[in-house]
Amino acid sequence: MPASDPIYMELVDLVAGGSTPEDIVRFHPSSQAQARVAELIEGERESRLTEEEIAELNHILELEHILRIAKAKARLILASRS
Repeated sequence: MPASDPIYMELVDLVAGGSTPEDIVRFHPSSQAQARVAELIEGERESRLTEEEIAELNHILELEHILRIAKAKARLILASRS
């Protein structure tokens, strides 16, 4: 997955910007990134993805997993402050 892909750069920007737990909980990919994921998922359903697109989708799914873990951790941090 090229580093220029939207979701990748959005996560890099989130981390590089010195994100707070609140920032992480509020983060959602842009509509452009969401559209790309939907396109890849549809292609997978129709068995028409190239090997490169399959790798891209797998990488996005790994990033989503990391983001879910980060959001869960951020929520725990915020809850401990209450």
